[in-house]
Amino acid sequence: MDAEAFDRYVTQRYAALVGHVAAMCGNQEAADAVQEALTRAWSRRAMFGRHPNQDAWVRTVARNLVIDGWRRRRRHVPLAVEPIYDDPDVVARVALRRAIADLPAQQRNALVLHYLVDLPVADIADELGATPGTVRVWLSRGRQRLGVLLEDDQEVHHA
Repeated sequence: MDAEAFDRYVTQRYAALVGHVAAMCGNQEAADAVQEALTRAWSRRAMFGRHPNQDAWVRTVARNLVIDGWRRRRRHVPLAVEPIYDDPDVVARVALRRAIADLPAQQRNALVLHYLVDLPVADIADELGATPGTVRVWLSRGRQRLGVLLEDDQEVHHA
């Protein structure tokens, strides 16, 4: 892959990749992780240019970078005060983002790749290193858990 082809790839795919990784990891470290993954892709551009699924490669490297960062920090500092949201659309998006972040990693990753990235089960299985049957279980359990989390969130806001 030459520099021009790499530039085209980054220009076309950067925003989507950051969105995918942010949804999968549930935080704002996604942009930095995607940039680092793209830096690694650039240094290996001959291999990267031949990779059958470049987006999957970038997502996997970025996701692993975020997870490595979590492991290094091993601490989560919660907000002292929750922000207040008045707009119903913002409330719904925040509730969905929180619910997705509360899912186990496998379920969250499978749901993001299936519903946001629009990948079929077989491609998700390849990207996550699982069998298609396992991915279907993650999707089913993730949808079920997401429904419970969103229902609980609605009850809290209407109480």
